[in-house]
Amino acid sequence: MFCFQCQEASRGTGCTVRGTCGKTPALAALLDLLVFTAKGVSHAAAAANERGLKTGHADTYVVDALFMSITNANWDEPRTLDMIRRGVALRDALLGELAAAGHAFAGAQPAAATFRAGDDDALRLLARSVGVLATGDADMRSLRELLIYGLKGIAAYLEHARNLGHAAPEVVEFLHRALAATLDDAVGFDALLGLVMECGRHGVTAMALLDGANTATYGHPEISTVQLGVRRNPAILVSGHDLRDLAELLEQSAGTGVDIYTHGEMLPAHYYPVFKKYAHFAGNYGNAWWKQDTEFDSFNGPILLTTNCLVPPRPGYAKRLYTTGAVGFEGCPHIPERATPSAAKDFSALIAHAKSLPAPNELETGTITGGFAHNQVLALAGPVLDAINSGAIRKFVVMAGCDGRMKSRAYYTDFAERLPKDTVILTAGCAKYRYNKLNLGDIGGIPRVLDAGQCNDSYSLAVIALKLKEVLGLKDINELPIVYNIAWYEQKAVIVLLALLHLGVKNIHLGPTLPAFLSPRVAELLVSAFGIAGIGSVDDDLANLVGEPVAA
Repeated sequence: MFCFQCQEASRGTGCTVRGTCGKTPALAALLDLLVFTAKGVSHAAAAANERGLKTGHADTYVVDALFMSITNANWDEPRTLDMIRRGVALRDALLGELAAAGHAFAGAQPAAATFRAGDDDALRLLARSVGVLATGDADMRSLRELLIYGLKGIAAYLEHARNLGHAAPEVVEFLHRALAATLDDAVGFDALLGLVMECGRHGVTAMALLDGANTATYGHPEISTVQLGVRRNPAILVSGHDLRDLAELLEQSAGTGVDIYTHGEMLPAHYYPVFKKYAHFAGNYGNAWWKQDTEFDSFNGPILLTTNCLVPPRPGYAKRLYTTGAVGFEGCPHIPERATPSAAKDFSALIAHAKSLPAPNELETGTITGGFAHNQVLALAGPVLDAINSGAIRKFVVMAGCDGRMKSRAYYTDFAERLPKDTVILTAGCAKYRYNKLNLGDIGGIPRVLDAGQCNDSYSLAVIALKLKEVLGLKDINELPIVYNIAWYEQKAVIVLLALLHLGVKNIHLGPTLPAFLSPRVAELLVSAFGIAGIGSVDDDLANLVGEPVAA
């Protein structure tokens, strides 16, 4: 195996024996084949789009396949094999429609568009030859994978938005075109780089789409206080990112005596007005995704994983772990998809299971305040601008992104603690768990940590920056009193980075390590064009980013 798509790539280069995430070589290879299959489907769909043929099933498939292959999502080999076979059937049906319409491809077709779905052993053998290293040139490999990982991030946004009835056909058309390009050796370095930059533009569109879907369905997030303690009722813990899954579970569990808690990236659900009507929506339990192996054990009740990020479950709670959507783990019960787009998933088994189990063990007490998405922050524009103009707020520091297991991520806690008291942290994503429970105080009533929500809500940070640029009368977004010190882990963070680059943001610090999939040439290109840098010591980065002198 060879995988370097996440920040925890072994030795900063790539996992070759077993994934740091826990994936086996066999599963990693099948996920490579799933992406390869999606490329073949997109090869056909891109041609179909050019001829005006409908590609709805292919659109849905490729989004689902890319999301399933994202880090810490799907661990189910039989399900992956089934998904590969479905993709081959879809691809061949679309190729048949193209042939019937008189379309003829020029030259030999890529293997992704021609391989046959044989038995399991044949697919497993093929899977070992279609991974990252199938592209021999290191720079082309780097750009192809950077593009693919950006597309995986877009797929996550599109799937969440689709679940709420919102779509962006032009983004899906790009997804097909870009995936197909990764199969074409005639697409050279410069053309591929152009697609990477275009990916950032479509990433902004996908983020805006999901933001609109969430707020149209559940209301604009508002300043909210979230409880961290527990009640005495049996309960279900919801992790992942999908708000519709949570909404349907809340509705079906109302009046049953079962409480619902959020974990990890589901914490921001408490900020949406619609969810506040549920008296049994009890609070948040635990921290970021990587602590689930101990926190799920102590919860006692069933856990619902709606999307990534899943850690292979320990035996103590594996039988209480339910998956749905893109996420799956072999041996854990999986909640099937909706029978129709307007139907609800059936969570009755989960609720019945919860009734038979004890209440959660308490991990902590207290509260967290959040809900500072763009609509709420813009409502506070007057006090914020006054604080900027008076000098009470000297800098905003964007510390969005992902958390992870590496001990070096303690850097982000230290950095937040040592930021001067005239700075405000803007955050989104699970990186916030490194500092959102610190007592950092406020500036004239404005909290020094403004949490916009999930990594899916990073769009809010862009909207806030663009609005500040407008009201301050600045010509360049980089003239704002905003600096960027972002933590990354998986592919949704990649599309956030590409989106920021598309918006013109420069001098982003990215850590705790730079992506292993950036070749020296590609890394140098990003450094020279956009000023991207890694992190250093807390002292040096405080001096570079906020102008604080290095301690003697």
